[in-house]
Amino acid sequence: MTDPVVPAAGGEDPTSPPTSGGPEVSAEHSGDHTHRDVTGGWLRPAVFGAMDGLVSNFALIAGMDGGTESGSQFIVLAGLAGLAAGAFSMAAGEYTSVASQRELARAEIEVERREIQRHPGDEELELAETYEAKGLDPELASKVAQQFHANPEQALEEHVREELGLDPNDLPSPVVAAASSFVCFAIGAIIPVLPYLLGASNVLPALIMSLTALFICGAVVSRVTTRSWWYSGLRQLILGGAAAALTYFVGTLVGPGI
Repeated sequence: MTDPVVPAAGGEDPTSPPTSGGPEVSAEHSGDHTHRDVTGGWLRPAVFGAMDGLVSNFALIAGMDGGTESGSQFIVLAGLAGLAAGAFSMAAGEYTSVASQRELARAEIEVERREIQRHPGDEELELAETYEAKGLDPELASKVAQQFHANPEQALEEHVREELGLDPNDLPSPVVAAASSFVCFAIGAIIPVLPYLLGASNVLPALIMSLTALFICGAVVSRVTTRSWWYSGLRQLILGGAAAALTYFVGTLVGPGI
């Protein structure tokens, strides 16, 4: 028969895990101090895809409207063809670009892995010097580097972060980038075509809808930047409107001669 567990002095249960005794992060700070994903590889292609789809297809339709009869079937066909071609092209380009970037990062990580295997002492000293440059005392920097190098994988991760500025466990995904670009380009590109699909006979409804969407997209992007919503929205409206106006002008010059 076992003896019952007697609480230690102060009412603590000796079977409970010991506490660190150090300062603890407040519940308010731990709940509020969070960051958005900045390395997932989806934001840039998503934003670029939506903007490019909207601006390029709006400009394409404006150019077709300037060079053909307003409301003609050629405008709708050009708009849908531009949507499909642009979405597939953007997705393929993003996939290839991010995949190449990921492969380059992995190749450089392997270079660092071989250096750690061949010259562990030199690499440990290099890491210690990096910490010293950041302000740590030489003795502490040496101890930290030594502790990291006790585990080769941890040492590799730390060297990659310090030397390449990469997290080897969180490299951008080419599939995510391609899918984000494809979907967002298609969403942006359908906006200028939609009025024609709903029966519009001239470019005015597409113009109003596209300019409004440009401003809204720019304002939404400001939510993940430091720019004000009106500045970001107005900038996108002006740039997209200028691209469409120039393409419309080219269409009026070239269209009648074709």
